[in-house]
Amino acid sequence: MQDLAAFHFIRPLWLLALLPALGLFLLQHYRSDAAERWRRVIDPELLKYLLINGERGSLVTPNGLLLLAWGLAAVAIAGPTWRLEASPFADNKPPVMVVLKVTDSMRAGDLAPTRLDRARQKLSDLLAAREGAATGLIAYAGSAHMVLPPTSDKDVLLTMAGALSPGIMPLDGDALSTAIAMADGLLPQDDQGGTILVLTDTVAADQIAELSARRPRHDAAILGLLGQDQDMSSLQEAARVLGADIIPTTVDQSDVEAIDSAIDRLQNTAAVAGEGRFWQEAGYWLVFPLLLLALGWFRRGWVLT
Repeated sequence: MQDLAAFHFIRPLWLLALLPALGLFLLQHYRSDAAERWRRVIDPELLKYLLINGERGSLVTPNGLLLLAWGLAAVAIAGPTWRLEASPFADNKPPVMVVLKVTDSMRAGDLAPTRLDRARQKLSDLLAAREGAATGLIAYAGSAHMVLPPTSDKDVLLTMAGALSPGIMPLDGDALSTAIAMADGLLPQDDQGGTILVLTDTVAADQIAELSARRPRHDAAILGLLGQDQDMSSLQEAARVLGADIIPTTVDQSDVEAIDSAIDRLQNTAAVAGEGRFWQEAGYWLVFPLLLLALGWFRRGWVLT
């Protein structure tokens, strides 16, 4: 259904070429009626008894197939499409800004060894899955701080993430809205895309209100760092306000795969750096039936009538 909703023509004006094709088809079909000339001079009630075969001629004629080829060619040139593709001259992995909560609550052991350690492990797995993609890092508690701008050096980012702890944060609390606003400002401000990935366990009620008041320009996803049977209502509310995907933490790699898939899906709606994204033409598939129709003109005696 998503592909169907995105279906359109790159050069729709070429579809106007279907109008003369349709007109010629109707004219040819009308002329193929052998009884049409007699209907003008003989009463229809009498004519039906005089005709041996009043059926119209076969539609499978050289003229009919030529008009079919005409229609297929017009649709192919119009450029039917429903998928985006990245320019071969562009970086097809827009940056991701990771927003990591670093508070005492992240020391909880329901995700062994701690929620914070599990967040770092998942970040490492995600960077491995998105090899070469630029990733930045923001740490927050009661205040938000840029740790690293978007970089493709995953070793440096993981080293910086490993040095974070609640003890070095200047203020206790929850400044998620400030951190997201900072991440939003560090991502490209044109149509190059980019995603905000939030790694957190809970979201304070006042932060949900602030997020609702100033939603970021870029899309977001949330990895919920909570153990099983933990209350995720605040994360769900934050995800609703941000229009973000929320992925619960799992013991295997399925959460990382889900995050990677969500980031790719979100970034597919935006242009990439350089030449941007282009609609992938599907009209070339119509070349094959056109070639089959063209083979008829190599058949002995196959001429236009």
